Amino acid sequence: MEKSLDSVQSRTSEVFDAFRHALETGDTADFLKQVTEDFHFFVPLPLEGWNHKQEGKGRFEELVRFERSVFQMQLTPLIVLEDDDNGMVVFRSEGSLNGRHFSNELAIVFEFEGERTRCFREYVGMPLKNYENP
Repeated sequence: MEKSLDSVQSRTSEVFDAFRHALETGDTADFLKQVTEDFHFFVPLPLEGWNHKQEGKGRFEELVRFERSVFQMQLTPLIVLEDDDNGMVVFRSEGSLNGRHFSNELAIVFEFEGERTRCFREYVGMPLKNYENP
């Protein structure tokens, strides 16, 4: 019997839904309620200032503002996996990047501390050259 993504109840699904909501709408409140005080993240942006470890809730809010300024997107989860300490979502991102259609598959790995998210790492399926010329 197959399980649909909708039937998977997990920390990973919950935090990814909040992550998706933040990037699609700009509202980061639900996501930030789920992170630890020492929250940090890594994103594969080929831009100075973003190509290393990012720290804090404020920096996540900056990421969302930046992403939304160049990319109006919809995220669709494809695969959700979870163990005791980590969760991974493979997802499709589609939308308009700098005025051009964009579609890609990415993966995000969440590291949990209890019921909260301590960090995430995002991995991209293809180079994001369009970010270089916003």
